[in-house]
Parts: sequence; C-alpha cells; structure tokens
Amino acid sequence: SAGRIGSLDFIRGLAVMGILLANIIFFGQNMPAYMYPDAFTTPHGEAEGWMWVVQFVLIDGKMRGLFTLLFGAGMYLFMERAWAKGSTRWLQARRLFWLLLFGLIHFFFIWRGDILAFYAIAGFAALAFLRMTAKTQLVVGILGYVSGALLYAAMMGFPYFIAETDMGEQAQFAEVREEMEQGKQQELADAVLEREIIANGSYADYVGHSMTKHALDPLNGLMIFLFETLPLMLIGMAAFRYGVFSGEYDRGKLLKQGWIAFLIGTVLTIPIALWAKAGGFTYWGTVAAFVGFSALPRLFVILGLVALLAVWGMQASGWLAERVSAAGRAAFTNYLGTSVLMLFVFHGWALGLHSELTRGQLYLVVFATWAVMLLWSKPWLDRFRYGPLEWLWRCLTYGKLFPLRR
Repeated sequence: SAGRIGSLDFIRGLAVMGILLANIIFFGQNMPAYMYPDAFTTPHGEAEGWMWVVQFVLIDGKMRGLFTLLFGAGMYLFMERAWAKGSTRWLQARRLFWLLLFGLIHFFFIWRGDILAFYAIAGFAALAFLRMTAKTQLVVGILGYVSGALLYAAMMGFPYFIAETDMGEQAQFAEVREEMEQGKQQELADAVLEREIIANGSYADYVGHSMTKHALDPLNGLMIFLFETLPLMLIGMAAFRYGVFSGEYDRGKLLKQGWIAFLIGTVLTIPIALWAKAGGFTYWGTVAAFVGFSALPRLFVILGLVALLAVWGMQASGWLAERVSAAGRAAFTNYLGTSVLMLFVFHGWALGLHSELTRGQLYLVVFATWAVMLLWSKPWLDRFRYGPLEWLWRCLTYGKLFPLRR
C-alpha cells in the first residue's frame, strides 16, 4: 500500500507541475493563444514556433491525461478504503459534489481553464463502473477513448477542410464557411475584451465577464471532455487494480510496454506538429491538430508515461524525488493555488504582466512557480497531515473536522 501510494504521489506531483507548463499560455496571454500563436500579443517567431512544436509533442494534453488517469486511480483507492470501513459509493458521491463546487468557484472566480468540474461530473458517471472487473474497466475505457478520439478527428478535421482548403470554396459550403469565420472572429474579439479587463479592469469586472459571457462554458466543454475524461478515469482504476502503481505488475514488462507506447505515440504526434507548423499555424489548423488529430496518438503517450513513471516513482529517492512526491500529496492545493498565484502575477491590479511576456518568458514564470511548489509542499507536510485544501475537502466530504497538525 505504501509503495503504490508513494508512486501515485510522485506521478501526481510531476503531472501537476506539467499541467502548468501547458496552462501558462492561457494564464499569461489568452485562451486562443493556447493553440493559435497569432493570438499572442508579443512576437512569436521561428524560435517560439519550435517551442510550440516541442510543447505540443511532449506536454499538451499529456499532462492533463496523466492527471485524469491518476484521478481515476485515486477514486478507486478512496473507495477501497471506504468499503473496508463499511461505507458506500455515496461517500464518493459527496466527495465529488464538493469537488464540483470547488471547480465552479475556480472557473468563475479565479480562472476559466478549470478541469475540476469536469472531473467531478465524469466521476459521478464513473461511480457506475466501480464494481466492474479491472478488465472491463480497461476495455470500456480504451474503447470509450478511441471512440471519442475518432469523433474529435471528424468534428475538428471537417472545419479545417472547410475553412482552409479548396473544399470550402464550393458553393454548398459558402454559408458554413462564413459562419465559421464569424465564430473565429467572435472568439478573438472576446480574447481582446478579456485582455483589456485583466489589464485595466477590477477583479469584479473579471468575475462579471466570466459569469456573463462564459456562463455556459462548463456545459459546452463537458461534451468535449466527457469522451476523454471518463475513459481515462476507468483506465486509471484498472491500472491501479492491476498493480501498476504497487510493483505487483512485472517491472521489466511495464518498462518495455511503457517505452513502446510512449515512442509510438510520440512518433505519431511529431508529424501532426510539423504539419501545423508548415501550414503557418493557422487558426483551424491548430485547432484540428490539438483537439482532433492528436487525440489518438496522445493515448499511447499517456499510457507510456504512466507505465514509465510508475516504475521510476517506486525507485526514485533523494531530496528532489521527496519534494516532487510532496507536491503530489498536495496536488489539489498546488493546482488551485497556482491559479490564485497567477491572478497576482498577471492581473493589472497586481503585477500586471498579462500579455506582456513572450512564450519563452512565460516558461520562466513556470520554472519559478515549480520552485514555489517544491519549496512549500514538503515542509508543510512534515508538520501537517494534509495540504490545506486536501484537509478542507476531506472535512467537507466526511462532515467533520479532522486533526490537521501532526
């Protein structure tokens, strides 16, 4: 039990650090810039283009997928302990209810890139799969993910061909092409408006913008994430039960399978990144690359990373490994805490760096934030049983106060 929990903490720590590396573009620039470099307000030249390629191949979607898979493993670990004490799935449902509230607060009051609300909603659906065999969870998870990946490829590939190839010049597609251009311009205009609010408006203005212009975003994004989030949670449950995080699964076999999956996924992702770059990082081209064409290769990378990091996590030692694991034990606090910290880094009423930094400079903010995560997490957990928000979530779930200090 200690081995598998330690491995989970180590991977979770790396995942929460990696998520920031992807999210920093949204934090420091705007939502469209996350995929579309022309939305940057600072120069995005050849060097930044290659940074986009490296991030796309190694980071984007992979860290979120890794974190999602670990969430599923954590759900099963929680229920394993709950069942041992005579509790039922209702306890997990209460836990997910509070997570949903945390996620909605995060979305509307701190940052619109929240994933916790999606985790909570997908988690409610995952409750129905808890008692299934590990094999069933794995098969359903993989089939669900592959089905979603094919759906995304069709949904996001079609707009690219309509908007940016000769296919869209046919008369029957004229109206669709015009509507797509209008949608693109509306999104870019909203990014300009939000940038102005962040740079010169108050915190109340920012919250008001989220609640009025983006009130339905959590529902709109749910369909996109449901075909990724729920399947990865089920795969995470199965991986936990097969002993991937405990050393029960043969380590040599796990390493071999991990490297094969990682290399297959990476080799399939590189051409997509180079295709987007060769096309000039167009709006619909980058959307297709991110959401559509890379979804299936991404699964191989995620599974490969889980396997490799599970082995390395059980073998890791030293001060850095200890601090990464501590960051993983406080991953909930680190995830939400990072968003709060970014408010003070980028909003005009604080440091005011929003839209001021290049892609490379934004990565420097990431490295500094990683240092904060690694510096605070271990000393805190040496003195306290849980991270601050982990403790609050636990108290709300069980409806009672737990001792915090060791």
